[in-house]
Formats: sequence, C-alpha cells, structure tokens
Amino acid sequence: MNRAHLNKLFTVLLAGVLAGLTLAAAALPAALVFGVGFKGLMPYAELPESLRAPQPAQRSNLYANDGRTLITSFYVEDRVDVPVSEVAPVMRQAIVAAEDVRFYQHHGVDVRGVARALTANRDGGTRQGASTLTMQYVRNALASDPRLSEEQRAKATEITAGRKIREMRYALALERELSKDEILSRYLNIAYFGAGAYGIAAASKRYFSTTPAKLTLPQAALLAGLVRSPDSDDPINGNADAALTRRTYVLDRMVETGQINPVDRDRARATKLDLRPSTTPNDCAAVPAEHNDWGFFCDWFTQWWNAQPAFGKSLEERQRTLRRGGWSIVSSLDPDVQAKTIEQVLSIYAVTNQRAAPTAVVQPGTGRVLAMAVNRNYSVAENPDGQENYPNTVNQLVAGGGGIVGYQAGSTFKLFTLLAGLESGLPLATEYDAPSVFVSNYATGAGPASCGGRWCPSNANPDWMDGPRTMWSAFGRSVNTYFAWLSQQVGADRVVEMAERLGIVLRAPDDARLAREGAQSWGPFTLGVVDTTPLDLAGAYATVAAEGIWCRPTPVTSIADSSGRKVAAGGPDCRQVLDTDVARAAADASRCPVGDQSMYRRCDGGTAEELQRAVRRPLGGKTGSSDRNATETVVAFTPQLAIATIAANPDDPRDAVGGGVQTRQIAAVGQVLSYALRDQPVRDFVPPSQAVAFQRTGPRTGN
Repeated sequence: MNRAHLNKLFTVLLAGVLAGLTLAAAALPAALVFGVGFKGLMPYAELPESLRAPQPAQRSNLYANDGRTLITSFYVEDRVDVPVSEVAPVMRQAIVAAEDVRFYQHHGVDVRGVARALTANRDGGTRQGASTLTMQYVRNALASDPRLSEEQRAKATEITAGRKIREMRYALALERELSKDEILSRYLNIAYFGAGAYGIAAASKRYFSTTPAKLTLPQAALLAGLVRSPDSDDPINGNADAALTRRTYVLDRMVETGQINPVDRDRARATKLDLRPSTTPNDCAAVPAEHNDWGFFCDWFTQWWNAQPAFGKSLEERQRTLRRGGWSIVSSLDPDVQAKTIEQVLSIYAVTNQRAAPTAVVQPGTGRVLAMAVNRNYSVAENPDGQENYPNTVNQLVAGGGGIVGYQAGSTFKLFTLLAGLESGLPLATEYDAPSVFVSNYATGAGPASCGGRWCPSNANPDWMDGPRTMWSAFGRSVNTYFAWLSQQVGADRVVEMAERLGIVLRAPDDARLAREGAQSWGPFTLGVVDTTPLDLAGAYATVAAEGIWCRPTPVTSIADSSGRKVAAGGPDCRQVLDTDVARAAADASRCPVGDQSMYRRCDGGTAEELQRAVRRPLGGKTGSSDRNATETVVAFTPQLAIATIAANPDDPRDAVGGGVQTRQIAAVGQVLSYALRDQPVRDFVPPSQAVAFQRTGPRTGN
C-alpha cells in the first residue's frame, strides 16, 4: 500500500476517533468519543443533492431594458455567485491562511488539526474546532439549502457527535469528486461575512464597494478575518477594533505560510480601515431615491411574477423563487422614456395635487411596457387627513390590482363598439343620421339618461356632432348617439366581449357581474362607464396598432437563471384576436380624433386635432370624458408605440377633474410620443381594404 493510501486510511480512522472532540462540551468521555466515531463511520458517504448540486440562495436583480441599469434586487440573503477565477489571488490566499492553512494538503479532514484540537481541548486551552474549509462548506451548504426542511437545515449546525462525523464523511467524499479550486469557489460563494453579506461578491460590495477581482491585500485580509465571527467582528456596526485585530491575525498567518513577505504585511497593517460601505437594494421600496417613480413599475413587475406558474405552484413558492433564485431579469422599462413620461405627468398634476394622472406606455406587437408613471411618491409613509393614495402610496394606480379597480375612461370605449361593428360585417362607411338624443331599446332606471325607462344618451355638442355620420366622422367627433345606435345594431354583449378580448379587465365587482349576467342589455358600456386602467387601455389600442395582434402587457424582456440560461417565461405572450383588415380599418378611423387623415380622406374633425401637429407622424387615438367630466382620458398610438393617461381622483371619485385638464393631457401625450419616437423611422399604417371601408361583408373574425 503506498503512502497516499495509508494517509487516506489514517485520515478516515482518525476522523472517526476524534470526531466528537469539537463539541460544545469540551471533554466527552473517551469511550463515547471512540464508540460513536467507529459506529457511525463508513469508508465514504453518499453525497446528498445539497452537495452534489447545491442551490444556495442568491439575490435576483431587476434591470432596465438596457440590461445594465439596476432597478432593484430581491433577496433573503444578499448573495451572488462568482467563479474563483474572478476572485483576487490575495483573497484566496487570505481565506486559506485564516481558516485552513493545510487546505491544499489534506483530503477534507485535517488529521494534524484534529490532533491539535484534541490536545488543546483536553488540556483546557483555547477551544479549537479543527473544521477544514471543506467541512465548513459542507455545513453551510446543508444549512442553507432551500430544498430542505427547517428541521433538516437545523441538523447541519447542531452540536452533536453525529453531526461532526457526518460532516467529516461528506468532506472526505466531496474531495474525491471536486478539485480544491472548486471547493474553494463554493466556500467563498456561500460563507457569511457579516453585515448581511453572503458570499465574497456581496461582501466586497458591502464593505468596500468593489468586486472580488479588485480586492487589495488589506481588504482581503479583513474579509477573511470576519468569517470566524462575522457578527461580533463586523466593523460597519461599530466593531472596528475587533475587525482590525482579526486582520492582523490573517496577515501574520499569510507571512507564516509564505503567501506574502513581512514588508507587505507591515504595509497592509498600517493601512487604515477605509471602509466604503454600500448596500444592495432589496424590493421595490428600495429603488434609487432619484428614481422613486420606478417603484410603481417594480411593483407591477412583482404582481406579474407572482402570477407566473413557471416560478412555482403557489404565491409563496413564486416569491421564494424570486428571492432565492439568483435570476437576472432584464425588464421592459426604458429609463429615458420613463423619465420623459414622469416629467409630463407632473406637468398635468404635481405630486401635491390630490388628483392623479396615471399613465402607461406600451409597445405594440410585444406588449412590453416601456413606462409607468403617476404623480405620487412610491412610499409607505403616512398620508395627511386619512388619504389612502395621496401623496404617498404603493397601490398600483397605473395597472390596477390590490383593491385598485381603475377609472372610467369615457368615449375611449367607443373603439370596442367600432370593432364589433366592423367584425359583424358593417363597413367604415356605415352611415347613420345621429340625433341629439338617441332613445335606445335598453331599459334603464331613472336619471338624466332615461327616457321613459329607456336609456337615451345625448351628444355633448349637438351642433358639431348631430347629423349624418360614418364610423370615421362619428369616431372623430365622438358622437354618443351614433355609437349607442351602433351598439344596438351589433349587440351590447358583443361590445363587452370585444373589450375583454383586447385585455380590458373588469376589476370592479359590479362591472364583472354585469359582464357575466347582463351584457346583452348593457348599452351604456359603449360610453366607457366601467372602470379600467391606463395599462389595460394602452394595451387595447396597441392591439389595433399591431394589426389585431393582442399581447399581454409584460414588464420583462428576458429572464436568465443563475447559470445564465434564458427561460421562456420572459418572452412575449401574443395572439391574433382581430381580423387584420378589421384592425386596419379601426386604425384608419382612429386617425380622425387626433387630427390625422384617414387613408380614404374621410376624417372631418376631431376632439384632439392638435395632437397630430405635435407628433408629426401617422397617428391614431381617442379622447374620453366620463359623466360630469369626473375623469378625462387621452389615448394615442403609432405603429411603434401606444400611450394612455387618465386624470382622476383615486381617493374620491366624486371629485370631478373637469374638462380643462384634457388640454394638458393631450400636450403631455404628444411630448412623450415625440420624444420616445425621436430616433425611430416614420411608419405609416397599412390602409384597410375597400371592402371593409365601403362594402357590407360577412362576419370577419380574428385569425
């Protein structure tokens, strides 16, 4: 038997004999130590999955669409793995000198170290543990594996002879399968360095705002010294003297092992602590202070993540996956477009205004959300006078959810009646002599829009709206009575279905009930009497811009796991929901309200004609005012971009914003579109066919 085999055999036997010597009780009876050691020891242990394929918790990072600008991070433990090749050599040397000077000589269990611990502990000297780096890694990996139960993780650190023996056996087995550098890499990435920093990457940033590759000798020695007692020696929280004492110890050990010379040691010892601490943001409330407005997009991202079955079967599992999985998430947020959008939102209303102007910008054909802005502080700070959402809130005022059902969007909902009419076979040229008041067949209760128990809407400006109208001119001038008539022709239930098909979510319980049980008689739906959100509305109009392709609004561009592998959950979720020609016809009619001209030159007036003059490219859109101007809405789109903004008081729907705010909304929408499209080519809409424009056809459904 050669010397190497003898050494391994001796290691195994002695490990079993001495395994219990590092327990909390400094001296166990010799018979117990020997008995437990021999009884529990096998030649080599079968490695558990925690050690074969470790999954330590790592932080997930959420970036803007450039893949570099960090929005925030999500973590339970601030950790991100780096290969050992990206760790400065002095750091590798320092941790070996501090924790396991014979790391490159032993086979997982250091016989000399165990013997030394035996002598010291038996003689009453300073207690020694004799745990090698490999054994420490085993302990940390088992204690932090999220796949294990709390009880299983607790066993990894319990002070028993059985745990120590198991640790040694796993260490011996691990060193048969992994190289020393692989073990060292795993150790550096899992060790706790104090101050909330797990792993060398997080520690380098936390203490010195640098990367592991750039660590200097004094920095490396300090970090290596912290591993022994990371909480009590933490220099950030006031234990600088203890940290410096440990740094000196590590530097001395590095001299003893020949890693550095005494001159380098003395120079490093003379170096001041020179901490440059920085923290890793955690969760949406920790977005950069100068970009507080990003918090609402981040909040919506978490809503989106929590709804993805690819990341877990339950909400709890999905949150655990996000906070422990080490994901690299490139979001759809465009920092430049977001900055312009919040600037323009604040030109509509200041943060100090109780009224709000939530706004969303969506990319047609992908559903990617480039911006989400509202004149509020993303904050959990208390509000004055019992206000829930003013001026501080973390409620989703732009996308809805969490109790926010949205706001009435008025005549922007006429798009769904227009589409339902086109899909039923009616052409854009469908003419109706619109009266000032239309007495419908829909029953209604008492009120200003009731005529003998029938719903009878009226035109806001009869001189400008009444008379023979087509879909082009009725949409441009927002003729209520035309669309009430058209809804009656095609069926209100088809209008409701169209809205839901294009992504309008009826979050208010009464709205959802009417959609289920009374859609056929829901004539007022065409005038936007239901609650919606800017994000839903922008997504619906983006469907028309994309020639009938509806894409589920998404906050992500790509998602990669901790190994860099892209996952499918980050891709667009799109499908054709409208016949292409129908969508083109709707886009053609949508040019009328915003001052553009249809392909067949049938526009003769619009409610926001100044918008096209501001954007100066082919444009569609619509304005909307709810009853008594309680809310005001502007939607606009090009083939490349769609934007929706709604002015409302989220805390008091009775507080009417008034019609005057729409002028500011139109100006803001024009500014955002002009800026966001400044470097993009001018694209025109594809003309609809003459058939869908002028001839009655059969039903035309989505592909």
